[in-house]
Parts: sequence; structure tokens; C-alpha cells
Amino acid sequence: MDYPRARHDLEFIPIDHEGRQMILVRDRLGLVPYGTGVPRGLLPVLALMDGLRSLGDLAREVTALQGGRRVTPEDIAPVLAELDAAGLLDTARYREAKAAAAAAFAANPVRAAVFAGPAYPDSPQLLGPYLDAILALAPGEPAPPAGAKLLGLIAPHIDPESGKAAYAAAYAPLRGLSPARVVVLGVGHQIINGLYSLTDKAYATPLGEVASDAAAVAKLRRAGGAVVDPSDLQHRDEHSVEFQAVFLRHVLGGETPFSLVPVLCGSPAGALAEPSRRAFLEAAGPFLAALRELAAAPDTLVVAGVDFCHIGPKFGHDKPADLLEEAATAHDAALLDALSRGDAEAFWAESARVGDGYNVCGLTALATLAEILPPARLTVLCRDIMREKETASAVTFAAAAYTAR
Repeated sequence: MDYPRARHDLEFIPIDHEGRQMILVRDRLGLVPYGTGVPRGLLPVLALMDGLRSLGDLAREVTALQGGRRVTPEDIAPVLAELDAAGLLDTARYREAKAAAAAAFAANPVRAAVFAGPAYPDSPQLLGPYLDAILALAPGEPAPPAGAKLLGLIAPHIDPESGKAAYAAAYAPLRGLSPARVVVLGVGHQIINGLYSLTDKAYATPLGEVASDAAAVAKLRRAGGAVVDPSDLQHRDEHSVEFQAVFLRHVLGGETPFSLVPVLCGSPAGALAEPSRRAFLEAAGPFLAALRELAAAPDTLVVAGVDFCHIGPKFGHDKPADLLEEAATAHDAALLDALSRGDAEAFWAESARVGDGYNVCGLTALATLAEILPPARLTVLCRDIMREKETASAVTFAAAAYTAR
């Protein structure tokens, strides 16, 4: 392990455990046991393990981090062995486990409803009334203009219980509609290779399966080339499309079935030469053109299942969310304003203005939406925030509708 590399598909969540500041490790692949915590001081060391620094480089930089207390490569080697055993490093052990998980997932034609039970009722007898109760919260105003053709939606992907008002505002306008195809732009929190991840698996829900449009998925995969991750494993434990599939199956699941095109959108960091619209179009142009063609079909609806700002210590800030909330919600408003004006350049410029300092996980999905829909009117239906007291953190989200001008 001469050039150690930490895994880049883990989530690190600050917690207070019996008065000690710890970091909870969340591994969607399941190699790191649930509930594993690591010392806070380990994160800067893991950040240095990028596969480019040698053991000698690491020893020098960790020495500097510790204020000059000398660390040698020999000191680091046993630590690396422990980190590998804990599943925190990108090694042969990790890659073999990931390949096995990918093969098992690929063998199943259906993507299971992973969050049924923990996030929403897992039986149709309970889920239907639960969703109806949420939809009943939809406000009368503001709403999409009466009679206007609905082209797309922005909905949250936070858990349905926390996002009731926004889910209601987003999905109530779908009542009575019968699109043949729904393209869902979710957030691929674990995408490493490329900018998008596709699957042609049916999405299971307690209300019944939602079939994928396999032909459309294949067309997108061909158009996307290297910008699409060759694996669809990211869909296995990702909630952003699953929550949309559940609401769509409930609202649209009448006699006329619809098919799903599930698209996970990853972070532009590392996937683009720079965080700009120009770089985005250069990298994803053919993929966006194929998506645009799908979205232009009269029987197709596009849904972006996204959250906006993630603020507070849980998301890497050194301040509690209440001190960042005003600036973060103003950032949300600026992004939505740019989208409402159809100004994709302004959208990217607003993100660049803050250096994506508020962790807008839906950035790529929203940027994709802005490129594939025709000129449209955007009506913001709801804006909300989920505050998590125990971590002094918060997540903002919204609902909005695109209608033909």
C-alpha cells in the first residue's frame, strides 16, 4: 500500500457519543458495520489519502498536522492495515466486495424498495392512506396556472415525513394526468465514475412495481458514453429516485401504466474540469441532447427529486445551521430565480459565487433539468427546511412546477 487511497463513497456524520466528539461512518455498500464511529481527528488524515501521496508524503503531512510531532512511514503502516480491515480504504479487498455486490444487484431485474418500513409504510394498506394524508396538505395557492401543460416538477428527496408539505405541493398537481413515461432525475450520492448512473431495473414499491423504459435507458447510456457510470450499483441503496417512484406509483398508478427512466446525477466536483455551464455542456452534451429528445415527447414528464442546501456540522461546516440559514435560503432563492428565468448561466454562476459552500446535492440534477426542458414557466409551490437539533444541522428543499409558456 505505497500510495493509499481512502474510499470516496462513504458519508461521515459528526455525533456526540457519551460526551465525546466522534464521526459516524455510513457505508451504503455495507462493508463498514452500521454504527461504526471514528475519532474526529482521523478525517483530515483520510482526506490526505488520495492515491497520489506516498507513505513518505503522508508521514510528513501528518507530522505537520500534529504540530511537528514526528510520524514515520513505519508508524503509518499499521494504521493503514486497521483502516483497511475496517473497510475505509480503496484496496483490493474493497474492490472485490464492491464487484460482488454489483454482480448480485445486476442479477436481479427489480430494484427493491429499500426504504419501505424505515422511511414510509411497507404495506399497501398503510401506504395508500399515508400518502393520501400527505397529498391533502397541498396548498390551494400558489399553483401551476390553470389549464397549463405540466412539463416537469422539482420535488424533494428528503424523507417523506420531514418533507410532507413539499411532497404534497409537488405531487398534487399530477392528479388526473397520465404520462406514458416519467424521467426521474435523482441524486447519486455515491457516484464516483462519471456524472450519471442509469438502470433499466423496475423499481419496486409496496403499491406495485414501476417498470423502466429499457429502450430509453439504453439510448441514454449509448449517448452518455464515459459520462455515465458503467455500473448501476448506485441505485441499490439510493433513496432519491425511490421516494419519487412511490409517490408517482400512488398518484399515477391507475389503469394506464407509466414507465420510469431513473437517472442518478452525481456531483460536478471531480467530474467536470471546472464548475461552470461550459464545462458541464462539454462533458455531458450528447447525454443532455438525448435526454432533451426524451423530454420533448408529449407523453413524457420530468421530475427532479432533489434537496437544496445542507448546512451545519453534519455537513462539514464549523458553524451551527441557524447561523447559516439566512444565507443558505437566499442561495436557494437565487438558484430558483435563475431557473425561473431560464438562465442556466446564472444558475451556475450563483453556485460558483458561493463555491457550492452550502452543499446543494441537487445541483447537477437541477442543471440537467434546465438544459432539457423547453422554455417554460416555473412556479415555486413550496419552500421548506428540516432542522436537526441533535446535530445543529439543516437541509432545505422545495417544490416547483414547470409549465408550458
